[in-house]
Amino acid sequence: MSIARVMRHSAGMTGERKFAASLRRLAIAGARAAVVAATAGFAAVAAAQPAPPPTSGTTITVTGRGLGDSPAVPAYDVETLGPAQLHDAVSDRIEDALADVAGFQSFRRSDSRASNPSAQGVTLRALGGNAASRTMVLLDGVPMVDPFFGYVPLSAIDPQTLASARITRGGGSGAFGAGAVAGEIALDSAAPREIGRLSGEALIDDRAESELSGTFAPQLGQGFAEVSGRWDRGEGFWTTPPDQRVPASVRAAYDSWSTGLRGVAPLSDDIELQARTLIFDDQRVLRFAGANSQSLGEDASLRLVGRGSLAFDALFYVQARDFNNIVVSARTFRPVLDEYSTPSTGLGGKLELRPRLGADNLVKIGSDWRLGIGQSDEATLNPVTGAVTGRRRSGGRNGDTGLFAEDDWTLGALVLTGGVRADRWTIADGFLASATPAGVTTSDNLYPNRAGWEGSYRAGAVLTAATGLKLRAAAYSQLRVPTLNELYRPFTLTSSAPGQSVVVITNANAALANELLHGIEAGFDFDPAPNVTLSVTGFIDKLDHAIDNRTLSTRTSAPDAAGIVTVTTIRMRANLGAIRARGLEFEAHGGFGTFALDGSLALTDARVEASGDNAVLNGLRPAQTPSIAASLSLGWHPAPGYDAALVVRHVGAQFEDDLNSSVLPAATTLGSYAELPLKGPFSLVLRAENLTNVEVETRNQAGSIDLGTPRTLWVGVKLRTK
Repeated sequence: MSIARVMRHSAGMTGERKFAASLRRLAIAGARAAVVAATAGFAAVAAAQPAPPPTSGTTITVTGRGLGDSPAVPAYDVETLGPAQLHDAVSDRIEDALADVAGFQSFRRSDSRASNPSAQGVTLRALGGNAASRTMVLLDGVPMVDPFFGYVPLSAIDPQTLASARITRGGGSGAFGAGAVAGEIALDSAAPREIGRLSGEALIDDRAESELSGTFAPQLGQGFAEVSGRWDRGEGFWTTPPDQRVPASVRAAYDSWSTGLRGVAPLSDDIELQARTLIFDDQRVLRFAGANSQSLGEDASLRLVGRGSLAFDALFYVQARDFNNIVVSARTFRPVLDEYSTPSTGLGGKLELRPRLGADNLVKIGSDWRLGIGQSDEATLNPVTGAVTGRRRSGGRNGDTGLFAEDDWTLGALVLTGGVRADRWTIADGFLASATPAGVTTSDNLYPNRAGWEGSYRAGAVLTAATGLKLRAAAYSQLRVPTLNELYRPFTLTSSAPGQSVVVITNANAALANELLHGIEAGFDFDPAPNVTLSVTGFIDKLDHAIDNRTLSTRTSAPDAAGIVTVTTIRMRANLGAIRARGLEFEAHGGFGTFALDGSLALTDARVEASGDNAVLNGLRPAQTPSIAASLSLGWHPAPGYDAALVVRHVGAQFEDDLNSSVLPAATTLGSYAELPLKGPFSLVLRAENLTNVEVETRNQAGSIDLGTPRTLWVGVKLRTK
């Protein structure tokens, strides 16, 4: 994807919008070039740092991480996944590893091989299914959410390259806190000492699908570099049930790759430079032949971390993303909409300072900013001839600048923390334009700019009440600005069921208000024995102005000559009023000799509070929110190099839609993982997904059903050198 391509698709905009967009994109192109050049040149910086003389007494240790946790982290409901939990996921995908955490939820039950990329929103605590993430996902401190859609490119994140994932539930107030209404997932990449100089995997499954990944991580002077890549491809499985397949039905084929370059170099005894780039391309086919989608991106970031007397973390990043998608008619099985380009650009950065006001008082102050620019370019097509019948273009610009401060006090057995944020948010340059096939404008809607200030807070306390027992409580608030997709881009989905053609049209809403969360939680962490931890948390969250796809009408046509009726549902993005979620989260971790046990359970009662035009939704359960979700993993590590695990997961019943008219039944799946050493640095790897071949419904729209991953068996080889 290139900036030139982005600018070509701006044809047809008004002169003023086109000129402003061109200037912004030229500036962004320069910023991207500067970051990529700095990333490519980090090796020279690292190699130029000679090892200190043996007698100098100087020790320089680079980590590739941020400043680390503050003393107040235990005051919140935090779960950390280590390398074993990340690397041993039965599907070897990041969303599978995160599913072990109580309350984690993707928008749909399908993973990143068999869902539309734009629907990969993640959330916590059953705050309602949404294709936009209500949880902030960071990779080495950099936001990963898409600037236009708000989804996370899950297939581009390889769990084999990660050292840890820290999940913090509840609203955030620190750096990049805006948008984290459900919490934050912070992913940290592994260093060479953790993954070895050379590592990789090559696997094949029983459908002849393949997975190939590798990392080369050499030491360079006193720094290091990491070059990683991953390629997943396959014919896919049938997402369509047998009784709903038609001649145009196809498997959910996928072909995705990603490659990254990361480097860390010391600039002094206590300052290190971190740079990274990530390039990815993900192509999928869903349900019908020709219903292709593609997401692709180029991300780059520079980070400067100082660990001296005044610790600091300075970061700048840029994202260049694109998305395209073809919608196929469920009656003629020919393309009816070509969403040929959705170029978007994200820019952002932060500066965080951590002065110490004494040995027991740690202060964090700083500022962060984010800018998202994007537009969607689409062509409607004649369902019979394929000729272009119209063109549509939509987009805008969203921004946020935040100021934050947080203070942690350690008072013996008691740790207190308090933090505040002030966010200046902007929604600007919004438009939705239509044109004839020849490009003659037929409508050009320009939406008023909006901006404002919003304050948020987070406060907590943790008390070591007795040996092995910590009591904690917290309160928090946060906001999320609607995405450009929610504000301006209408979209259409088509599918089929026996005797039916199903069409769902969802209109955008440029008047959407910001989501605002307020919540409280309390719980305890108990270590009754060595290597055993039990955690319980109760919470009450209220998400005001919750954004959802509101059903406006459903109509059924008369049967056509073939006896097929068309069920058309009209929806619109809308602020529902509020979603109130209350629940309990349980976590258990134990090590018993060569065995390890990890379990999680989330029990949630979530309800919509609505009145006026949305009164019909009052008391209903938000779409895509199960009342129960559980995971249990039994691991066995009999000797170095030997590893095995069984994972049982249960997801309770949930509703497909806002009116609670379609139910996705509960499902329990069983997966397994095993690794056995072969010779030298090689190991045999066995993975099994959905061993009992349970049918998992991932979508049910007017009886048109999609299914999740069936039983899938993988075998392969892993390489890891020191």
